[in-house]
Amino acid sequence: MLGWDLDGEALIAPAVARNKEAILGVLRRVLPPAGLVLEVASGSGEHAVHVAAACPGLIWQPSDPEPAARRSIAAHARRAGLPNLLPPLALDAAAPHWPVARADAVVAINLVHIAPLAAAAGLMAGAGRLLPAGAPLVLYGPFLEDGVPTAPGNLAFDADLRRRDPAWGLRDVADLAACARTHGLTLAERIAMPANNLTLVFRAAGGVRAAGSGPGPDRGADTP
Repeated sequence: MLGWDLDGEALIAPAVARNKEAILGVLRRVLPPAGLVLEVASGSGEHAVHVAAACPGLIWQPSDPEPAARRSIAAHARRAGLPNLLPPLALDAAAPHWPVARADAVVAINLVHIAPLAAAAGLMAGAGRLLPAGAPLVLYGPFLEDGVPTAPGNLAFDADLRRRDPAWGLRDVADLAACARTHGLTLAERIAMPANNLTLVFRAAGGVRAAGSGPGPDRGADTP
């Protein structure tokens, strides 16, 4: 759930307070030490501020297709006053052209399950266009996996999403990996996260990272 703060300028997502440190821990390891990181669907902007503050060597480019979200991102950025946090861009993941020419990494937190499949496909296509060889596309959220029991919380979350919009819902990791391959990206890491989520790290063609699996607790949804 998102809510406006007392000033009515910045959105607050309670889930961010619960998951931001775990996400930051993974991003510190998989992102380059320096360069431009494009965050797609930055939402409230709280993750953008948190990561930019913790990783001053990175230039963080937030984006969102929704004007209300961009207003919130800008408000959080003004309060933080970070020199490496850029103004938010209007960017729709499903669009065939993005207002960014290149990036050293792409990050999407809690996006693909709260958007039509076209957004996931567009995210893969956009990352394939922007990223140099070996650079990461990092996805965080709840997912489905073949042969892995889905936690009851994830099943309930998936059903609720589909009731809200039939085009929404948890995505299967194998389907995302197949889509990624068509755009020159390979699933390199599957990292178990707290609150029954996963981080998926894709690498652009030519990457040197080997596929792997990180330790973590059992899986179930942490609503965005």
